[in-house]
Amino acid sequence: MIISVASGKGGTGKTTVSTNLAASLDRPLKLLDCDVEEPNAHLFIKPEHLVSKIESTFIPVIDEQRCTGCRKCADLCQFNALAVIGEKVLVFPELCHSCEGCRLICPEQAVEEGHRELGTIETGVWKHVSFSYGRLRVGEAMSPPLINRVQSLIEPDDLVIIDAPPGTSCPAINAMKVSDFVLLVTEPTPFGLHDLVLTVEAVRQLSIPCGLVINRADIGNDELYHYARREGLPILLEIPFQRTIAEIYSRGGLLVEQSPEWRTRFCQLFASILQAAAEAEVSQ
Repeated sequence: MIISVASGKGGTGKTTVSTNLAASLDRPLKLLDCDVEEPNAHLFIKPEHLVSKIESTFIPVIDEQRCTGCRKCADLCQFNALAVIGEKVLVFPELCHSCEGCRLICPEQAVEEGHRELGTIETGVWKHVSFSYGRLRVGEAMSPPLINRVQSLIEPDDLVIIDAPPGTSCPAINAMKVSDFVLLVTEPTPFGLHDLVLTVEAVRQLSIPCGLVINRADIGNDELYHYARREGLPILLEIPFQRTIAEIYSRGGLLVEQSPEWRTRFCQLFASILQAAAEAEVSQ
């Protein structure tokens, strides 16, 4: 089973939820931090024996001796990564989406394989958790290719928890689309509700069942709860706004490591996810 922990905006507590959920389960699992632009799950899980691997992707390199300037490659590219000036083909690597269509369509076989570095993937182990996270190269414009590389570590029988990027843009969609269940972390404030509505709409477009974790549950107003009832969204866990929780988080600690009560509650959260996913499958 693959569970994505997502949120409509940053700072709602999805890393808190994903790391504590992973740490609470006494069974082998994979925790993947797919927030590759700003990974931070490793600050709480603290994996050992980290192995780093540089990831790269295809970009076209034009053999000017073979190229006739026919424009077929530039006409094919929907992202304007190729342009023809006279008989010379210009390549804009930052715009390339690595589909390799230019190489396939070239009648002169003038497009050769080049590479652009995406970033690195760090992999390590913490207790029962096999942990991996991506770190996007500074200056790299697109994070989905590196997110896909992180997700390529998933095996068919794995239990996987994905710490997804915030928001509803391409990085978040790429992280969530492989999921069996999306756990949406939000807060009962006007901003939290506004961004939750957008995220719920995106998840429903993907036809993935979802449930809510409400962080800082005793601040704000009741509008979030009214919305959840109207939309039939199950509230699977509420985390109060408490100084002790904030202190544990600020020290890089885990709630479930320091409180038996919270370990029990996160184990119950996992059981609720399984039940909600099963009910959603039956209803389909």
